[in-house]
Amino acid sequence: MTRHQPPPRGPAGDFGWAPLAIIAGLFFVIGFVTWLNGPLISFVQVAFSLDDVGAFFIPLVFYLSYFLFALPSSAVARRMGLKRGLALALLVMAVGSALFGQFVASRWYAGALAGLLVLGAGLALLQVTANPYVSLLGPPARAAQRIAIMGICNKFAGILAPVALAVLAMRDIGGVAQRARAASDPMAREAILVGFVRAIYWPYMGMAAVLVAMSAAIVLSPLPDLDVPSLPPSRRAEAGWKAYVLQPHLLAGIGAMFLYVGVEVMAGDAIGTYGRGLGLPLDQTRFFTALTLAAMMLGYLGGLLAVPRLLRQERCMELSCLAGCVLTVLAWATHGYVSVLCVALLGLSNAMIMPALFPIAIRDAGAFTPLASALLVMAFCGGAVMPQFYVWLKPVVGFQRLFAMLVLPSYLAILFYSRHFGRERLPIAEES
Repeated sequence: MTRHQPPPRGPAGDFGWAPLAIIAGLFFVIGFVTWLNGPLISFVQVAFSLDDVGAFFIPLVFYLSYFLFALPSSAVARRMGLKRGLALALLVMAVGSALFGQFVASRWYAGALAGLLVLGAGLALLQVTANPYVSLLGPPARAAQRIAIMGICNKFAGILAPVALAVLAMRDIGGVAQRARAASDPMAREAILVGFVRAIYWPYMGMAAVLVAMSAAIVLSPLPDLDVPSLPPSRRAEAGWKAYVLQPHLLAGIGAMFLYVGVEVMAGDAIGTYGRGLGLPLDQTRFFTALTLAAMMLGYLGGLLAVPRLLRQERCMELSCLAGCVLTVLAWATHGYVSVLCVALLGLSNAMIMPALFPIAIRDAGAFTPLASALLVMAFCGGAVMPQFYVWLKPVVGFQRLFAMLVLPSYLAILFYSRHFGRERLPIAEES
């Protein structure tokens, strides 16, 4: 396949500001779509009269899509190129968004989850292409700084997403829930819920239209169609991927990414359920995801200023894990709004973990960068698994204690990974 030659390199990430700005826009889209899940848990719980386990199928299906579609996405990205892969990802997301809006409005929960799965498939392709794209736009030593810029856009969108959904589709959600529970006539109850869910139809259809427009804009944009380095024909080209996949820094990085995304979803999507467990009203807890994302954006801004001027990206990740441990203990030891605030501030701790973790894990990947990226994106399914453990076991263990039991060891494991693999440069295994 013919590739367009990259534009002349400039001061911003070696390729000028335009490609960085375009990718930043894509990360805004990723953040907006992803962080709708937190308020959506509360929305479907009311709209479909679900318990916590049923409502948490939202993050389960969404993050499971990364596990299912990351490797196929890697093959698509390699075949089509990163630029066309980005455009296709946006189109797939548009289809998923439209399906989700249609099926929610029709009050068919299984269909809505299927639409969310398609949306997640598009996001998997977008992640597989966009993350290595950012890493390849400049020197590895500043990869965390570039990813931090992406993170600011991602989390700014995450702050807006819960607010937008609350204003457009979740107004008076507490009142709707009370009226539905109080309705003795099933027909009257159904009428209340039908009117409630219809409010989500047009926002999701509008989002689908925006995604289609962005896909066309990517195709027409000056974005360079970057390609990964090619290996010369040899036994290494045929079998080297097996040696690379077995590299300890990648295998451990996959495990660390699994835990990190699980912790991120616990702090962002599960915070509403956590707040309701403390007796806080639904009309307030629907906004709690935005608090976590605001803290994450502050963390990215701090990281952007500090890395690499004051701290190496690996050192910043270690300090973030230690801060996460302290906040987790404080969340367990306190109650009410103070405990919720400690959970929200985990966003501050989480912010600079991914920007350092991803470059460490794909270090020296060379031609195997798409494969390494796909394996790490598959590990995003930690966001599906950890919240499920939480909702299944919290009636037995207690929601605050269980939160700490899941999150604290995860931070410690990520800290161990950073200290062990973040300070050494591991060359890719050579085939003898």
